Order: sequence, then C-alpha cells, then structure tokens
Amino acid sequence: MYSLARKWLFSKDAEQSHELTLKLLKRFAHTPLALAWRQKIAHKPVTVMGIEFPNAVGLAAGLDKNAECIDAFAQMGFGFIEVGTVTPRPQPGNPKPRLFRIVEKEAIINRMGFNNLGVDYLVEQVKKSRFNGVLGINIGKNKDTPEAEAVQDYIHCMQKVYPYAAYITVNISSPNTPGLREFQHGSALHELLSALKAEQAALADHHGRYVPIAVKIAPDLTQEGIQAITDALVEHEIDAVIATNTTLSRDAVAGLPHAEEAGGLSGKVLFEASTKVVKTIAERAQGKLPIIAVGGIDSAEAAQAKLDAGASLVQIYTGFIYHGPKLIRNVVNAL
Repeated sequence: MYSLARKWLFSKDAEQSHELTLKLLKRFAHTPLALAWRQKIAHKPVTVMGIEFPNAVGLAAGLDKNAECIDAFAQMGFGFIEVGTVTPRPQPGNPKPRLFRIVEKEAIINRMGFNNLGVDYLVEQVKKSRFNGVLGINIGKNKDTPEAEAVQDYIHCMQKVYPYAAYITVNISSPNTPGLREFQHGSALHELLSALKAEQAALADHHGRYVPIAVKIAPDLTQEGIQAITDALVEHEIDAVIATNTTLSRDAVAGLPHAEEAGGLSGKVLFEASTKVVKTIAERAQGKLPIIAVGGIDSAEAAQAKLDAGASLVQIYTGFIYHGPKLIRNVVNAL
C-alpha cells in the first residue's frame, strides 16, 4: 500500500507532499482509516537514560515539527517519537522551495530553517495527544536571536516542554540556522551545557522528576572535534548524544539533480559518515554516554550496524519517507 501512496506523493513537490501527509495523519489518526498505517510491533524493551523504550526504533525530529501527528506515528509502532525542532517564537523558516528529493540515492536535501509554530503551540498539541509512550522534544533557537542570547532560547524551551517530555534534545547541529553549529565547539559549548544542566536540576526539583537531556551533533566534525565534544558531554554529565544530523557534504550525490541545492543532506548516503561518528563517540566515551544513532538507516542491517558501532537506540527519517511504516516492523523484528 505504501508503494502506491509514495508514487502519488512523489509526483508532487516534496514539501507539499510532506504537509499533505501530516494533515492526513492528523485528521484520520482516530478513525477507521488509521488501519492504513496501524501495525503491531514486537515488544523488545530497551532501557536507555533510565527510560524503558518499548523497542529501539524511534522517529527522528524534523518530520513532525509541531507535534501534530504523535498519535498516528505511535500507531505505526515507533518505540519512541521525537518532535520538533521547536523554537521559543513561531518562525516561517527559509524561503521556498527548501526541500528536495534525490530519488536515485534515496536522499533528501532540506534547508527548512526551523520552520515551526512556536513552543506554546507544540505544548498544546502534546497535551491534546493520547500518546503515553516515550516522547522526545527537540529544541532550538530562533533564527533572529543573537548568538550571545541563544542560551536563553534553549532555557526558555526547556522550561516550557519539561513537564511533557520523556527526554529533551538540544539541537546545535542543524546547518540551516546561521551560527548554530558554533555551539559544538569551545567555550560556547561548555557555557551552553553548564546552563542546561543547571536548569535541568532546577526543573527536576520543581517538577519532582528528572528529564534527561540529549545533544544532537553534526556528521561534519573532524575526528578531533568529535572527541572534544564527546569529552564535553561526558564532563557535563549530559544524558545522551544523538549522532547525527544532516551533512553539508555533496560527494555522494555529485552531478545528480538538486545536488547543489543548499541545506543538509540526509538518507542512505549519510550512513557511513554518521556510523563513523557513532563509533568514534563509543570508543571515546567508554560507556559513559549513551548514543542514539540516526543517519542512513534504510534496513534492518543498517540499524544493526549502528548498534554494533556502539549505539543503544536508532532513529529513522529519510528511510521512513522512502520505505514507509514497514521499515519500523522490519527493523524491530530483526534486532
């Protein structure tokens, strides 16, 4: 069924298809039409960050930025769902077109630019959902927030989403918000992590529950850069790392239509680079930093390779776009 739906969706503009799909999922999640995507998934629990996940396969952030389709994705059998990236204030993102398929390589280029309806809207959507599983909420900064004030954007979002999140992801690796990746290095990184941990402690005391923090990093760091950020995450007792976001590299798609479009590249072409990052983190952290792996997972074999490299959980996005809900079932059954 999904192959037919994909043929229809892929005949349209990529972002138009994305928006249409989300509207359908939101509208029909609690109707008999949900049988089109509802599936039973084997219960294979995994405990990471002190949280028990029903299975190790999650939905990566970016697909459901405003948390409007949580229930529909839950019906597909994801072990956890990550929504966002969300910012303090609503923002339109970058000018369109900003989302491009490279079908020959099962890849996508996006320069969406954290388009979202703001953290208050996201929280209301989470409150309306019927989902009682593991929900991650991915937070970022507004594009027009100066870098010197960016930490406050993260803190503001943390305060808003803390009561509703199973874990919170801090996105410092999107290539589509100017200056964001600077927070992966040096004093800016340490200042951000210190502020996040202090706020986490205050919120845990206030709410009477500890919500873990994960940090999402880029695949384009040098070996030394990966080791340095791993050391910083361990030093500040960050609860997990998500490796990785999209890449700026175009080597794997050179010469293909849309390959020169600006933005982050995702899909199976990212598999080797992101898996190398996972392995480097695992070797450096020596078990002190759980890894959630994302990047190029389009099969059970690819997911297993991430776990073999040192990850505890995996997330899918582009592979899900190309293969549909059956990918969740196939991966969970094989792990």
